[in-house]
Amino acid sequence: MPTATALARAKELDLDLVEVAPQADPPVVRIMDFGKWKYEQDVRAKESRKKQSQVIVKEMKFRPKISDHDFSIKKGHVERFLEEGDKVKVTIMFRGREMAHTELGAKLLDRLARELGEISQVETAPKQDGRNMTMVLSPVKRIVKPAPKEPHQRGPSGERPAPSGGSSGVASEDRSKVGPPGAPGNVPVAGSVAGEAAGNGAGEVEKAGA
Repeated sequence: MPTATALARAKELDLDLVEVAPQADPPVVRIMDFGKWKYEQDVRAKESRKKQSQVIVKEMKFRPKISDHDFSIKKGHVERFLEEGDKVKVTIMFRGREMAHTELGAKLLDRLARELGEISQVETAPKQDGRNMTMVLSPVKRIVKPAPKEPHQRGPSGERPAPSGGSSGVASEDRSKVGPPGAPGNVPVAGSVAGEAAGNGAGEVEKAGA
C-alpha cells in the first residue's frame, strides 16, 4: 500500500501510522493509537521491574572487643536486614595491637552466624582482608507450616453429641407402647379388649344357632 494511502486511511480512523519494522523490505507499518500503545508499554515495563528481585548487600561493622549490649543491638540490625531479604556483610575492624588477636574476630563472627542460623546462612566464610575480617550472610526462605485442623467439638462431658437420627425415633415408639406409670407392661388398650369380647360373643351365637 502506498504511504499516502496509508496516511489517509489512518487519518480517516483518527489513528496514527506507526512504523513497526523499518528493516523490512518494504517497511511494515501499523495503524494504531500510538499514545495508548506507549502507555501500555510503560505499564508492562513497570510491572516487570517490580517482579525482578533486587538483592542489596548491607554492611555492619564490629570491633573485636565489643560489649554484649552493643553486640545485641548490632545483631538486631543484622536480623532486620536479613528479614527484609538483604544480604549482610559483617566486618570486624582491628586496630593497632588487636591484629595480634584475630581469633577474637573469628569467634565473634562464629557467634553471630550461630545465633542467626535460623534466618540466615553463611554465603562467604570469614576471611582476613588486611586489617579487617569479613563474612557475608544471606537470608534463607522460611517454610510456613499449615495450621493444624481444629478437633471435633465435644460436649461438656467430653463426649461427642449423639446424632438426631433413628435412635431417638425408636425410643419415642417404645415410650408410646408403655402404659401409665405403675401399670404392668404389655397391657392391651380398651379398644382391643372390647374387640376381643365382641368376637367371643359372636362365636357363642353361632354355636347356639348351630
